[in-house]
Amino acid sequence: MRHLFSPEGEAALVAALQYQPLLAFDFDGTLAPIVPRPGDARVSRAVAGRLSQLMRWLPVAIVTGRRVEDVRERLGFVPSYVVGNHGAEDEADPAVGQALCEALDSARELLLQREPVLKAAGVSVEDKQQSIALHYRLARDRDRARQVIDEVLEGLGPTLTVFGGKLVVNLTPADAPDKAHAVRTLVARSGAGGALFAGDDLNDEPVFAAAAPHWLTIKIGREPAHTRAAFFLENPAEMALLLERILGLVPKLLAR
Repeated sequence: MRHLFSPEGEAALVAALQYQPLLAFDFDGTLAPIVPRPGDARVSRAVAGRLSQLMRWLPVAIVTGRRVEDVRERLGFVPSYVVGNHGAEDEADPAVGQALCEALDSARELLLQREPVLKAAGVSVEDKQQSIALHYRLARDRDRARQVIDEVLEGLGPTLTVFGGKLVVNLTPADAPDKAHAVRTLVARSGAGGALFAGDDLNDEPVFAAAAPHWLTIKIGREPAHTRAAFFLENPAEMALLLERILGLVPKLLAR
């Protein structure tokens, strides 16, 4: 995996922009740094301002694990599209969202029954309707907290999917759309010729793995080394630099 600010990365960026792509981004750890308390996360003015400017030329999407309602107030600009809950919450398809919400009712009952055990381990449960997140970032003993989560979730059936993240465990219905499905859908909906997608966590890997050859995929951070992304940025702080570079390229490329 190569740094995007390299000769190879520059060439790949120019090539991808010639397709007039959808610009799609994860939120936490990508547009905004990871913070101890998720409620404190915000996009910086520099990043928000550049994304707002880019919408003059290209569609911009946020594809996040957060709820749509939650993430909107943290952006500082109004994107073309927002998809939440790891791809499962698309405001253009509310009927699917309602069905996915109901599919988690059995998990809600189980977590309610085991709430005292989870709480004692420092685990907080966030019900986001189409997904449920079990956070253990603030647990005193994170290893023990993760063990408790795993023990509690042993009672779930095959109709649910469990996947990890950065000090969080997520639950979604097994048939829920993922981020790869969301990005493909938004590319078609926007009429874009491809996609540039940046993300930092395990739930972004489906997009990296399913990307068409002419898409540009960017992992935020060097780990894990087995990512399917083509390029990386060191951290969210480099995002403003990338967006500034895109702003410098797009008007010239689209004027050709």
